[in-house]
Amino acid sequence: MATPKQEAARRFSTSESSHRKRKMSTVYESGSGFGPGLTTLYLGMSAVKADAHTVVIALAIHDATYLLDFSVEHINLDDATEHGHDLIAERIIKQVEAYEHENFVKFIGAGISPELEKVSGTLCSRLWLELDVVPLVLNPDSDSGHFWEQKSVDEQADSMARKCIMYFGPSSVPLLHVGYRGIVQTDGAFKAKLLELYNFRSTCQKPTWDAMHHYAKDLRTRKIKIAFFSSTPQGGGVALMRHALVRFARLLGLDLTWYVPKPRPGVFRITKNIHNILQGVADPEQRISEEEKATIVDWIDENANRYWLSEGGPLRPPEEGGADVVMIDDPQMPALIPLIKKLTPDRPVLYRSHIQIRNDLTAIDGSPQRDVWLYLWNNIKLADMFISHPIPSFVPHDVPSEKVVYFPATTDWLDGLNKPLNRWDTGYYGHIYNMQCHSQRMTELEWPARKYIAQVARFDPAKGIPTVIDGYAEFRRLCEEEGIENPPQLCVCGNGSVDDPDGTIIYDETMKQLETKYPHLLEDVSVMRLDPNDQLLNTIIANAHVILQLSTREGFEVKVSEALHAGVPVIATRAGGIPSRSRRTSTASSSTPATGRPSPATSRPSAPTASSTPRWLMRLAPASAMRSAPSATPLAGSTWPPSGLAALARTTLTATRGG
Repeated sequence: MATPKQEAARRFSTSESSHRKRKMSTVYESGSGFGPGLTTLYLGMSAVKADAHTVVIALAIHDATYLLDFSVEHINLDDATEHGHDLIAERIIKQVEAYEHENFVKFIGAGISPELEKVSGTLCSRLWLELDVVPLVLNPDSDSGHFWEQKSVDEQADSMARKCIMYFGPSSVPLLHVGYRGIVQTDGAFKAKLLELYNFRSTCQKPTWDAMHHYAKDLRTRKIKIAFFSSTPQGGGVALMRHALVRFARLLGLDLTWYVPKPRPGVFRITKNIHNILQGVADPEQRISEEEKATIVDWIDENANRYWLSEGGPLRPPEEGGADVVMIDDPQMPALIPLIKKLTPDRPVLYRSHIQIRNDLTAIDGSPQRDVWLYLWNNIKLADMFISHPIPSFVPHDVPSEKVVYFPATTDWLDGLNKPLNRWDTGYYGHIYNMQCHSQRMTELEWPARKYIAQVARFDPAKGIPTVIDGYAEFRRLCEEEGIENPPQLCVCGNGSVDDPDGTIIYDETMKQLETKYPHLLEDVSVMRLDPNDQLLNTIIANAHVILQLSTREGFEVKVSEALHAGVPVIATRAGGIPSRSRRTSTASSSTPATGRPSPATSRPSAPTASSTPRWLMRLAPASAMRSAPSATPLAGSTWPPSGLAALARTTLTATRGG
């Protein structure tokens, strides 16, 4: 670390106007709404050693254009060692938090010099977990080493802040980076250092942790390269799991890379139709034409030959630098499998099926499901393994049992969707939600003055949104009968996905249902398609009075786990993998989603589940059980008779009274 020009200590000197402070304090303390509107700012941080015992730390504050303020502090390294903890991180966290609260600002990201990261090993993860600041460790690439060392420490911090800003988009969230050959560069092109490996130790038990390290060491020792292929880098459960997996694999030192194809107009409409047909939620007459099938194959062939099979690509043979193991996600990408096997017949290829395939319908000759499945199976059968949700009925009967492996959906308890948010950050993201509502003339949430019930999911035909609306209407009728004042609002929201063109259609159908059947509820229902923002969804889930998951088909039931993890009661269907997320209880009963056709018996061995009981019984968990895992409440499914809606409404009413 270079010896800098001697910098005098300096505190932040700018301050918000006293008038605005007074107004914002009134809003914050009154609890009227999520919180006041905070000014978004960015940080730059750097460190240099003044001598063997002293490190000089500088913080620079930027808006999107100018340097607003900076501070310089001298920290005695002997004191840091004596206290036995990261004194540098402690001082910075305290200083940043104090500035936020005093000036009603929200720091979004922090550019951190490599020198500072070296002397403060816990700073990055603490910024992320405690202050919800995205820490980006940035090299001074554009500056020669000599020129960088000539800068004073506050100039270095200013440079880090300016570089940090470039990693954020207009909605103040990190930009998504997809690089050469379609490599998904997670966490701000791998610059964001959100967590250290030790942070994950508390998320599982010791046997799991030890087993993970055993297999990770084996992969590192054998220098195994792993390549994942899926259709989209953002939106939906697959992308969420891949972002988390790549982040964790990099901490473990594993050679794991995730690739996505270059999009082509019209292809995702076809793949979404395939998805809906396999789940049994498409129009019964919907089919995929031979021309549409050929379009998908041509799209995959083009991407494979241009980016992945060419020299230096991940699908070249391992001896030429290609991947040793290939994972193919979902029905968009199976056309890759024959290309891989033709070039390298012995290379392991694993197919991961994330969706709820109706194996009863795929078994019926002449059905749309059978036609689509045979088209996919012609490629999938060449894979070495068929990985399914731990639900035997998700696996079509054509798949040999020896190829089937069960594996549930996963989530990262420390990412933006799941980490605990403090009251300050909750207010910031809740305010963003209401501002987006305001801009679209949509009903805003009145929390904490009014509770709200929420379903957080994509606007998808299988998510049961019509039932959510019908159930809420019945719930409100019961509230009126019972004389309950100020009943909870309803929030239906979720992100979109590049490969999901149904979002706009389902949103319009939802609004039409409200406007035609329940116009009297429009002022109490908030329906929003949101831009990608993990912490915003986290805020909606964690502060809901009750979370709904009324899917008719469900292959990514992790939203149930996320709500239970936040200590929020859940009312859910027994569709798909949702029952595997609930715990064994002892009261009440449940019913199965109506399918319209009987499910034939299957001879497959039972999949492992979270409970040994054959029935999924229901009980609402206390809302006060913060960050624990209460039980989900499975209810009726896709076709809801009046009795089912009444049961849903009564259960919701019980939750409302119990809150």
